Amino acid sequence: MSRPKKRPVCLITGASAGIGAACATLAAPDYDLALNYRSDDAGAEAVKIACEAQGARVILCKGDVADPAQIEAIFAKVDAHFTTLDALINNAGIVGQTARVTDLTYERMRHMFDVNVIGAILVAKEAVLRMEKQGSGGIVNISSAAARLGSANTYVDYAATKAAIDTFTKGLSDEVSASGIRVNAVRPGLIETEIHAKGGEPDRAARLATGVPMQRTGSAEEVARGILWLLSDAASYVTGTTLDVTGGR
Repeated sequence: MSRPKKRPVCLITGASAGIGAACATLAAPDYDLALNYRSDDAGAEAVKIACEAQGARVILCKGDVADPAQIEAIFAKVDAHFTTLDALINNAGIVGQTARVTDLTYERMRHMFDVNVIGAILVAKEAVLRMEKQGSGGIVNISSAAARLGSANTYVDYAATKAAIDTFTKGLSDEVSASGIRVNAVRPGLIETEIHAKGGEPDRAARLATGVPMQRTGSAEEVARGILWLLSDAASYVTGTTLDVTGGR
């Protein structure tokens, strides 16, 4: 009798809701999962149960990616449960309340860059250290259309963090491609997730939908499908690329 094929392992940060949760649910038939989240215990547990129902082995890795010590703890847990790390969806991120640049504070910007940029880079670093040892792996960083659009009068600081992710994606890809690791990014557009409410505008996506060439908002699942395609063998010759999932915006 042949042994069952070993399932690849995917770490998803910010996996308790929104795009991260959609990625987990869609990946569950094909991957075992390490799901990171910061504080939403109930949301993370619900995603875990949904993924396990599809046959995935799932661990929860609670931790704040703004804290390097907690990033180390996240990866220590991954190492304790899995022998490889085949994919990273580098999704954890925050947005501030709608504001003009003249209203931004140092504390707000410091925290946003700690999570969205430094945290994402440190998470990718730890993933690469493991993927280089095995000679393969895939990373998708989550950017935003805001990186191109600037988000004037709403959250220019958030847009700047995502522009940094675009540059980081290209640089890291060039560093690790020869090691068998592909690194790409996805820029979601106006997507129906909780992030708009966290920015103080729960109706923002619906309100701006008429400015999208497709005349509608997108779903977290539509973004997740693009992310999982970039991680799949179907995208085996794709690296250093940023994919817009924006309805043409």
